[in-house]
Amino acid sequence: MFHEDAAGGWQLVAVDVNKPHGRAPACLQQMMRSSLFHMFILSMVAVDVIVAASNYYKGENYRRHYDEFYLAEVAFTVLFDLEALLKIWCLGFTGYISSSLHKFESLLVVGTTLHIYPDLYHSQFTYFQVLRVVRLIKISPALEDFVYKIFGPGKKLGSLVVFTASLLIVMSAISLQMFCFVEELDRFTTFPRAFMSMFQILTQEGWIDVMDQTLVAVGDMWAPVVAIYFILYHLFATLILLSLFVAVILDNLELDEDLKKLKQLKQSEANADTKEKLPLRLRIFEKFPNRPQMVKISKLPSDFTVPRIRESFMKQFIDRQQQDTSCLFRRLPSASSSSCDHSKRSAIEDNKYIDQKLRRSIFSIRARNLLEKELTINKILRACTRQRILSGSFEGQPAKERSILSVQHHIRQERRSLRHGSTSQRISRGKSLETLTQDHSSTVRYRNAQREDSEIKMIQEKKEQAEMKRKVQEEELRENHPYFDKPLFIVGREHRFRNFCRMIVRARFNALKTDPITGAVKNTKYHQLYDLLGLVTYLDWVMIVVTICSCISMMFESPFTRVMHVPTLQIGEYVFVIFMSIELNLKIMADGLFFTPTAVIRDFGGVMDIFIYLVSLIFLCWLPTDVPPESGAQLLMMLRCLRPLRIFKLVPQMRKVLREVLKGFKEIFLVSILLLTLMLVFASFGVQLFAGKLAKCNDPRILKREDCHGIFRINVSVSRNLNLKLKTEEKKPGFWVPRVWANPRNFNFDNVGNAMLALFEVLSLKGWVEVRDVIIHRVGPIHGIYIHVFVFLGCMIGLTLFVGVVIANFNENKGTALLTVDQRRWEDLKSRLKIAQPLHLPPRPENGGFRAKMYDITQHPFFKRGIAVLVLAQSVLLSVKWDVGDAQVTYPLATMSVVFTFIFVLEVTMKLIAMSPAGYWQSRRNRYDLLVTSLGVIWIVLHFSLLNAYTYMMGTCVIVFRFFTICGKHVTLKMLLLTVVVSMYKSFFIIVGMFLLLLCYAFAGVVLFGTVKYGENINRHANFSTAGKAITVLFRIVTGEDWNKIMHDCMVQPPFCTPDKHRYWETDCGNYAGALIYFCSFYVIIAYIMVNLLVAIIVENFSLFYSTEEDQLLSYNDLRHFQIIWNMVDDKREGVIPTSRVKFLLRLLRGRLEVDLDKDKLLFKHMCYEMERLHSGGDVTFHDVLSMLSYRSVDIRKSLQLEELLAREQLEYTIEEEVAKQTIRMWLKKCLKRIRAKQHQSCSIIHSLRESQQQELSSFLNPPSIETTVPSEDHNANNPDNPSQPEMSDLQQLLSPTLSDRGGYRQDSADLGRPQRKLGQWRLPAGRTSVKSIVCKMNPVNDGASSGSEVKKWWTRQLTVESDESGDDLIDI
Repeated sequence: MFHEDAAGGWQLVAVDVNKPHGRAPACLQQMMRSSLFHMFILSMVAVDVIVAASNYYKGENYRRHYDEFYLAEVAFTVLFDLEALLKIWCLGFTGYISSSLHKFESLLVVGTTLHIYPDLYHSQFTYFQVLRVVRLIKISPALEDFVYKIFGPGKKLGSLVVFTASLLIVMSAISLQMFCFVEELDRFTTFPRAFMSMFQILTQEGWIDVMDQTLVAVGDMWAPVVAIYFILYHLFATLILLSLFVAVILDNLELDEDLKKLKQLKQSEANADTKEKLPLRLRIFEKFPNRPQMVKISKLPSDFTVPRIRESFMKQFIDRQQQDTSCLFRRLPSASSSSCDHSKRSAIEDNKYIDQKLRRSIFSIRARNLLEKELTINKILRACTRQRILSGSFEGQPAKERSILSVQHHIRQERRSLRHGSTSQRISRGKSLETLTQDHSSTVRYRNAQREDSEIKMIQEKKEQAEMKRKVQEEELRENHPYFDKPLFIVGREHRFRNFCRMIVRARFNALKTDPITGAVKNTKYHQLYDLLGLVTYLDWVMIVVTICSCISMMFESPFTRVMHVPTLQIGEYVFVIFMSIELNLKIMADGLFFTPTAVIRDFGGVMDIFIYLVSLIFLCWLPTDVPPESGAQLLMMLRCLRPLRIFKLVPQMRKVLREVLKGFKEIFLVSILLLTLMLVFASFGVQLFAGKLAKCNDPRILKREDCHGIFRINVSVSRNLNLKLKTEEKKPGFWVPRVWANPRNFNFDNVGNAMLALFEVLSLKGWVEVRDVIIHRVGPIHGIYIHVFVFLGCMIGLTLFVGVVIANFNENKGTALLTVDQRRWEDLKSRLKIAQPLHLPPRPENGGFRAKMYDITQHPFFKRGIAVLVLAQSVLLSVKWDVGDAQVTYPLATMSVVFTFIFVLEVTMKLIAMSPAGYWQSRRNRYDLLVTSLGVIWIVLHFSLLNAYTYMMGTCVIVFRFFTICGKHVTLKMLLLTVVVSMYKSFFIIVGMFLLLLCYAFAGVVLFGTVKYGENINRHANFSTAGKAITVLFRIVTGEDWNKIMHDCMVQPPFCTPDKHRYWETDCGNYAGALIYFCSFYVIIAYIMVNLLVAIIVENFSLFYSTEEDQLLSYNDLRHFQIIWNMVDDKREGVIPTSRVKFLLRLLRGRLEVDLDKDKLLFKHMCYEMERLHSGGDVTFHDVLSMLSYRSVDIRKSLQLEELLAREQLEYTIEEEVAKQTIRMWLKKCLKRIRAKQHQSCSIIHSLRESQQQELSSFLNPPSIETTVPSEDHNANNPDNPSQPEMSDLQQLLSPTLSDRGGYRQDSADLGRPQRKLGQWRLPAGRTSVKSIVCKMNPVNDGASSGSEVKKWWTRQLTVESDESGDDLIDI
């Protein structure tokens, strides 16, 4: 803080905020701040919670105010009051009240002090007592951090709670005003009743009853309006409002961008650390003494291959050596610092002179080289600027927008220039402010790039070192311990039998996707089937089939068809045990059991395999004939039901799903603790308020417990067809039952256990309306607040918290939660690119004939919209029932459907004419349209020939099939369909996992509850008598439909059932503890975890397809444009093109994917070379080119994760090196060609001079013709008698190659009229040209003078597309 001193100045003084300001002695203050004191207080809170949870109902006659629980509460209240007073004494009242935690503690102190007053005991003040459990959150730092993460930024969640409460109040007031006048409707007579009804609709529990009662009361006239009112409110409350809670919780769990990157780096470091250490089962060999063994070398040193060294590494090494040499020159000892004698001074002076001379020569050479480089660069920049001005691309004109490929390429180049650029530049004093700002920003960018590179290199080196250390440790153990990596310490490491077992265990289907010679991609038709076959090994495929067959055999078992007494079912057991014995023996002999690197028991999956095998083996050897209920034999039969879980171990994708779920067990456990804490608070409060008050006599006429004795008659309803004879005084059939004073059948609050079970059922939003009604009717209306508050906190916040944590945890373990915004966009882009396919649309016919007109009509947007409207109009016909008996209505509807079908036949015909049958068949959508249209034609024939109920049914089915064609005619519908399809594809293994868990629970349910007597919800349709019916019941429980009532039916105990102690299939009783564990665990695992994983996948795919254009790296229009260009290049519609056509495709791209050859020639060369090296020059697919463009269009430093970033940067560095090598190789070839061309030209010029001298001599001897010039090309071409025509034609071909020459260049319009040169050849303009001028232009002196400029010009031209041959291909475009 700032403090004013005596002189009037201000000083910054450090203040200890945590320093106590109370008046207590120092010893008490130190005791209060010690960890021992805090642990003592928390332990006392825990004891208080345990004592409060032990409270139970003891009866009406017991004095509850002065029992042991009351005395314990008084003692704990006094203790915590003394704690608060001690803290106030030590910290001062201001220091104490400044903490929010102390405010909460003071509130509890005041409330609990009032609660121990006898008249207020067991009243609403009990809330303060049970809220002490919240203080136990301080015990676990992880739990405290988690609670702060969720509820710390409580502004969003608090605002949403206030909004929900306000919405309920407003809608309750509106409903009260709308329905308070309706007679025979008591749900909206008062505001509390209206509030409870609207809250019930919000929770979706029994909201149909509220709506139905209101519709019946208001009458038929206003029923539609009332129904719309309730439905809209229900949709808004359930689909939007509850989703907002999940969204807010997910937003609170979201990490910052910087924290995400930090956690990515930490996770990579953690992975490196875990890879460095060997598992404990292998490190145990380090405890034994070393016993190295002699080995025999099977190879000579000359047989080993020499590793390849990259040239970039060698260059860095050479540069480093040069720097070291220069540093050595600087560090040479001087004469003044030497301590030698006089006899050695002369040698030292000579060395000093040589040193100075070397330094001068080196510095002069460096200065000269730097000066030449600077002059050359300035010259090139001026030439480029002049060329831009001449071409019209100066600043006065609007510049063309650069593509994203160009932008990202320049970003990469700038980053690499900063990384490899000179850091020793100094800022001169004469620089302007703008230049200084640019230099500062460049320095900052350089430092950031350097820091990122250092972090990435450090992690990469750490991973490599970890892998190397792990390998070294394994090799040392393998060398020094003879029993290391020996299965069962018996089979040798390289034994033939072990190699044979390895071959069997690791054999799998491996279809070659590429040609082993050329590396080209094979376009296999059944590649998806090949991928499925290669998913696991052959041995695992056999075991998957055997496990499935065994599960099918178990489905035929029931309490009346037991495997112990049916030999046919025992065959499946024997087959499973035999095959699994063979599998485990092979894997143990190949990989070892436990103390080997690839042991069978190296993770939880291996333990589960051994456990399932042992259970199956013990059961098969035992096969008990008598299985008593709740015995060890029945437990063994239940453990046998875990057999379907073997598929989790056999299928890698299933293991991945299970791993992702189990990794987030910590967060799920923390959420469960919070929910259990909430339930414990409300359960303790409910026990103290409602214990013993919910009981009632089964005779509704009896109101007091004293009068509830004897028997009474209860009437029953029976069918009239029974014709029962009743007595004179009996109006209805019935029977006599004893009067019983008892709690409700499904719940009570007599102890904390029953209260928590009731609240758990309420937490699932099942049965809470019944609990509310019972509490209001038997205790009082004011106590209805209790259950409403719990439902709101537990369901609106608790369950949505559970949903949000499961989704966030799944995304985090999957790797998507830690992704930054750019990385998330990149992952979405990759997912969209995997789904994208080439357009199956044939090109427009070239001629402008009838087919071309049909093509234009069928591809017009209005034509497509018209067809979509017709499809909707035909679907509207199904709004009226098609009944054969009502021909006046059904026949016109069928006739209209026939007319629509003929229109669709016309559409298909037009498309077949426009696209040709082969082109029409390329699209799957067209195939589906053709199939539906063919079914429609068949229906028309059958309809007019038969005209019965089956033809009408077929017509309705055709209309339904036709309706699905509209999904592909609109972008939004297509995206929605893709979301559903991709979600189903990605969640396939999760759905399979859910079914396997459901199958295990179904088998266990048959063993536990197969003979339970029928009750309220267990009946002849819903029971556990067979595995099929059990699966049906469990599917019903997945939806949450009355699962708690089914659980209570399975808890039936004597005297309400008939027990049997010897055979479980002879009793009709249930299992109380078994039903509690069975149903609660199933509901939590399936309904709370697995279903929420499906929600997470759907949310991920929804954001994938419905992201805005600003959030997409490549928009839908970019992908559509690429599909169109690919469709133009891939004329055969095979999905692959040769590598030579990639450059045509890249040049045809426009918009954001355009590559400007004038500005980004180097980028173009890199992209072409990347496609060439992808499959060793073979064909490339649609996704290959699209993937390359996607990588080039993003900033890989921001969008890619660490592993992918390292691989991509290594690939781009390799491409740059190879392109540079090709450029240098091409330059050398052209230099050689130019030298050879010069030599050839010199010889030809000498020969031509000799010929001209001979002609002059002959003309001198034979006058009068004297010619000093050579005839022109036209003259020589038209004069057949000219003897020098062959020589001059050769000279012309040498000096002026035509376009037919493969080495020729295209001649620009700006260069007409002046000679052009390529590879040492001159192209002469048209007209007369003298040999003298040719000789002058080809003078070697001029060549020597212009060699530097030619080299410079060549370097400015080297950013071309390809070699000479590729240039000709580009011309052909």
